[in-house]
Amino acid sequence: MTAFSFEVTHTDGEARCGILKTPHGDIETPVFMPVGTQAAVKAMDPRELETLGAQVVLSNTYHLMMRPGSEVIQKAGGLHAFMNWSKPILTDSGGYQVYSLSKLRNIKEEGVYFRSHLDGRSILLSPEKSIEIQESLGADILMTFDECPPYPATEQEVESAVDLSIRWAKRCKEFKKRKDQALFGIIQGGLFKDLRQKSLENMIEFNFEGYALGGLSVGEDMPSMHEIVSMFAPRLPAEKPRYLMGVGRPTDILECISSGMDMFDCVMPTRNARNGSLFTSFGKINIANEKYKFDMNPLDFECTCYTCSHFSRAYLRHLFMSGEILSARLNTLHNLSFYVSLLRVIRDAIKNKNLQAFRKKFYESRGV
Repeated sequence: MTAFSFEVTHTDGEARCGILKTPHGDIETPVFMPVGTQAAVKAMDPRELETLGAQVVLSNTYHLMMRPGSEVIQKAGGLHAFMNWSKPILTDSGGYQVYSLSKLRNIKEEGVYFRSHLDGRSILLSPEKSIEIQESLGADILMTFDECPPYPATEQEVESAVDLSIRWAKRCKEFKKRKDQALFGIIQGGLFKDLRQKSLENMIEFNFEGYALGGLSVGEDMPSMHEIVSMFAPRLPAEKPRYLMGVGRPTDILECISSGMDMFDCVMPTRNARNGSLFTSFGKINIANEKYKFDMNPLDFECTCYTCSHFSRAYLRHLFMSGEILSARLNTLHNLSFYVSLLRVIRDAIKNKNLQAFRKKFYESRGV
């Protein structure tokens, strides 16, 4: 029996439910992965994440390479032991930093030369180095190192990124040694459909254990993003997990699940929580709003998380306006609970073949 496998268990149109088996446990898809960039999901401890139902977390190769260094984590026994998280982990390859840290990097064929955002030293992150670090971290799912082009970009620039990402993916595949970790390939191409198709066809030839659509939600309009996902999700291998990188608005997740995607990650629930922006069954609210000053109701009557079960909107507003650390913790706990619960309800809807009915109700509850 292999350490990694994926099985589609239910379908409703293009939407799917599945079981993704990893050495650290099974993952029910569709799934949302809380982001723990630096081996920690901001404001949360691992016990809380497990209690609210998180199945898998994401960490970042570039940031862990910079601090504390992969050698430290390896000495601790790997990333699971280091952060005391017993469930699956997916590591980003560092490819997103090629996009997000564009002012601090120089792209070459051999890899990317970064000027450290911490101390200014020059560091080369190559496809081989990315895989070496991810293997040493001990993540269950690794990502190929790629170039994520910005938006907007010319067709020539995007094609260059696609071609480079294909060559780098080949190097990642050839360098990978461990058999107990899965490697996902990333489809790039921006909004250029012919380049997306080129990337997809080349990546499929490598026969990765899973595939991701990358380079979306980087500034393009949402209808264009949805069009790309709805066109290319069904073209990805049906027997492999499909991961949509960095897309995190609840409406976008719902639409992209309907198109056939299985896995999602985004900093939105945690970052928004720290800024007082909270997701509810009736839409997003800003807890700093004056109207909540005397509101003794729970944040969301339909939510059973610890925050909603124990505290009022007035108290959450007070904590936020006072700059209390507890504000970030309670808000984050709620937002992540909302996301995890939303994905659980969507899975149930797919299993019962009533996703479209749920989708209609979801939008009606938000006045859309």
